[in-house]
Amino acid sequence: MTLVITLLQIALGGALGAVSRFLFASGVMRLTGNGLPLGILTVNVLGSFLMGVAVTVFSHHLEDVRMAPLVMTGFLGGFTTFSAFSLDAVQLIEQGRMAAAAFYIGGSVGLSVIALMLGLSMAKGF
Repeated sequence: MTLVITLLQIALGGALGAVSRFLFASGVMRLTGNGLPLGILTVNVLGSFLMGVAVTVFSHHLEDVRMAPLVMTGFLGGFTTFSAFSLDAVQLIEQGRMAAAAFYIGGSVGLSVIALMLGLSMAKGF
């Protein structure tokens, strides 16, 4: 598979995933109200579940994995980057690298929240 085809698959899948995230999360929020961001929570959990299914299907059940970039990196990456984060964390755990997994999970969540707060703070000065 050429790099150009792979990149086109990722771009197409990413666009479809992002639009799906918006529609799905908006629909959940309309159904549940605005008390908690349940739309994005649902997207993150569903995306992580689907990443688990996709990894298993592409690595154990399909001989032809040419659609993996479209589905995994593209669609699921556009639907939620949380699914890629979850996959990386589980791979570290499965490798028995518990300290690395704990650092990765804590660092990803904690540092991302701190970075967002820093970005908000810095942007208010502009």
